[in-house]
Amino acid sequence: MQEANELCANFIRESKETVVLTGAGISTNAGIPDFRGPSGIYTIGKYDPDKVFEFISFIEDPKPFYDFAREFIKMLDSCEPTYTHKFFARLEEVGKLNGVITQNIDALHERAGNKNIINLHGSIHKSYCLKCGKEYRLKEMKRKIFEEKIPHCDSCKGLIKPDIVFFGENVKDFSKAEELVYLSDLFLIVGTSLEVYPANSLVDFSRGRIVFVGKGTSRLNRYVDLLVNEDIDSFFRRVSFYLKALLGEI
Repeated sequence: MQEANELCANFIRESKETVVLTGAGISTNAGIPDFRGPSGIYTIGKYDPDKVFEFISFIEDPKPFYDFAREFIKMLDSCEPTYTHKFFARLEEVGKLNGVITQNIDALHERAGNKNIINLHGSIHKSYCLKCGKEYRLKEMKRKIFEEKIPHCDSCKGLIKPDIVFFGENVKDFSKAEELVYLSDLFLIVGTSLEVYPANSLVDFSRGRIVFVGKGTSRLNRYVDLLVNEDIDSFFRRVSFYLKALLGEI
C-alpha cells in the first residue's frame, strides 16, 4: 500500500487540471496565527472580532481595525512564505497547477511566486478610499497606518478601507473559483477546516479527486480520496521528494 505522500505525488503527476484551496493552516508555520486557533484573534480576547472585521462597525469606528492592522503588518514584515507556499509556486511554474484559491489575506502566495490567485477574502496589500475610490498599495498604507491613527485619503479626506472582505460583504471572484474547481481533476484542500461559507461549498463543484491536508478534522473526512492529518510543510516536503524530477529543488 502506498504511503500518503507518494500517493499525493502520483495524483499530482497524473493530473492535468490541479487546483488548490488554502486556509490559515498553510501560514501558521510562517508565524501567522490562525484567527480561530489557540493564539488567534478569536481566542485570546485582545481584540473584538466583531468590531475589527464587521463592515458596519468599521464605518462607524475604524480605530479597532487599524489597531489590529498595525500589529498584523508588523507580523507580516517578520515572516516569509512557507515551504508549502513555495511548493505551490513551483507547481504553477512547471505547469502543474492551474490556480490557487485562498481564504488568507497575508499575500504569502504572491510573495512565493504564484500568479493565478483568487483571494476570496481580499488582501492586505491593497486599500482604497471609500469616497473617491483612490487606490493605495501596502507600502503607502504602512506609512499612513503608523503615522495616522485612522488613515484618510490624500485626495478627498475620505476613509480608507483595506481591500479585504469584512463581515457583511461578499467574497471576491467566487464564480471564478467555482469554475476553476469545476474544471479541475485534482482539488487540493490545504490548511482549512472548511467551516466558513461560501468557501466550504467549493467542494461541491469538484468532479475529480479530492485531497485534504491539515491538522484537525474536517467535514470532508468521509468524502476525500486522501486525508492527511499532519503538519503541512512536513507532508509536502515528502511529496516533493517523489516529484523531484519534475520540480527540482525547492
